[in-house]
Amino acid sequence: MFELMKKEGGARRGRLHTVHGIIETPVFMNVATAAAIKGAVSAVDLKEIGCQVMLSNTYHLHLRPGDEIVRKLGGIRQMSRWAGPVLTDSGGFQVFSLAGLRNIKEEGVYFSSHIDGRKIFMGPEESMRIQSNLGSTIAMAFDECIENPAEYSYTASSIERTTRWLVRCKTEITKLNSLPDTINKNQLLFGINQGSTYTDLRIKHMKDIAALDLDGYAIGGLAVGETVDEMYEVIEAIEPFMPSNKPRYLMGVGTPVNILEAVSRGVDFFDCVMPARNARHSHVFTSEGILNLLNKKYELDDLPLDPECDCPTCKNFSKAYIRHLFKAGEMLAMRLCVLHNLHFYNSLMQNIRDSLDSGNFKSYKDEMIEKLGKRI
Repeated sequence: MFELMKKEGGARRGRLHTVHGIIETPVFMNVATAAAIKGAVSAVDLKEIGCQVMLSNTYHLHLRPGDEIVRKLGGIRQMSRWAGPVLTDSGGFQVFSLAGLRNIKEEGVYFSSHIDGRKIFMGPEESMRIQSNLGSTIAMAFDECIENPAEYSYTASSIERTTRWLVRCKTEITKLNSLPDTINKNQLLFGINQGSTYTDLRIKHMKDIAALDLDGYAIGGLAVGETVDEMYEVIEAIEPFMPSNKPRYLMGVGTPVNILEAVSRGVDFFDCVMPARNARHSHVFTSEGILNLLNKKYELDDLPLDPECDCPTCKNFSKAYIRHLFKAGEMLAMRLCVLHNLHFYNSLMQNIRDSLDSGNFKSYKDEMIEKLGKRI
């Protein structure tokens, strides 16, 4: 299903063939937690700004509107009117970060909803059933997202349990895909590597889950407080043990600079709430760096956010106007900036793919890193 087309150093140019379309990699997945991008952006908008994959959240959709309701509406793609591939994360991160008091057992996790406090149980089988009801293209395995820093002994026992949970996820999704009334009988399963910042545990866990021959592999539990150097060290340590014929996904990352660095270390898939979240707070990414529209110097600036950008926002509106919208508390300000930032990320990924196709990724990376982390 995954076609590795070429490499430049550690960077990979690939293509994942799915039942819902081809995903060109490296790729950034636009985060639609509850089947919508925060900032009043719809699936129709995502297509216009070059999105390939929409990412939604198992935990949130299980709580609202309920995965059974999504199923009755034909699945997440039918409900949201998104025609392309969808990745649903397993809910593991949210269970361990958003939920109330939780009790981790071998069978799964007992916890309280962060919305109304009601008691919920989620284990590998429940996560797979919810994701099957959602009908996503790619389902993520249910894992424990380990705190950082974490004790070595606890991390060692946690990754063993996560591996056992992964085996159960694989068994359950195989069964669900065989049922006649399953929405997507070709749902893919990605396993998640954990191990905090302990490279020996990361390598051990990667070896263990690689042996299960899944459809893809993710690196979880990073971008949660460790330094970027620690994150890059973990990627470099486990990359040799990640199957080269399967897609690789770095969860929750990151800035444009993070993405360029991770691509150079062999990562194919990315997601992050940052571009949309920053946009809603007036911070936008441009080809020359990051700017804050609330800065007074943009009060009379009638130029677009980025003269090199052809997103719907930059084709039609000025910095001065969008700054005014923020000052006036108009929701349109957030929408226009979210559209721009997501278009920027999708264009960045297209440029990365183009540079790999032409064999000049290293020079492109070196040039862009100088610009993209700069605050204007």
